[in-house]
Amino acid sequence: LDRDLDDAIRQSPIWRDVVDLLESQPGIGKVTARTLVAELPELGRTSGKKIAALVGLAPYARDSGTLRGRRMIWGGRAGIRATLYMATLAAIRSDQTIRAFHRGLIERGKPKKVAIVACMRKIVVHLNAILARHYQNAHAKP
Repeated sequence: LDRDLDDAIRQSPIWRDVVDLLESQPGIGKVTARTLVAELPELGRTSGKKIAALVGLAPYARDSGTLRGRRMIWGGRAGIRATLYMATLAAIRSDQTIRAFHRGLIERGKPKKVAIVACMRKIVVHLNAILARHYQNAHAKP
């Protein structure tokens, strides 16, 4: 299956370009790139807020009346979220920007899981912007 999937990606110039762009980012490997291409076709075609909500990384308020509850993530596509979690752990180790962002959140007192989820959101929004720019340049008239 992996070989067939690789062949399908390599035979499509559009998928090949997208996978190459995704894999060029620290922490994003073959599995994550394939998962994003297969399960998140909206990547690069919608806003950062919407893409975070689709993946299930947008914080939602649990407020009622004057009670201000904690913000939590929920919903979205769990398979993508699980794959991004592992990619984010790799990115925290290998990407200076994500590492500094993660460290800053921890130093401000955020719980470790909250900091990881914030990094996941930052990565998916960044990947969305990269692919949006790629699609915009691909469709630009010479």
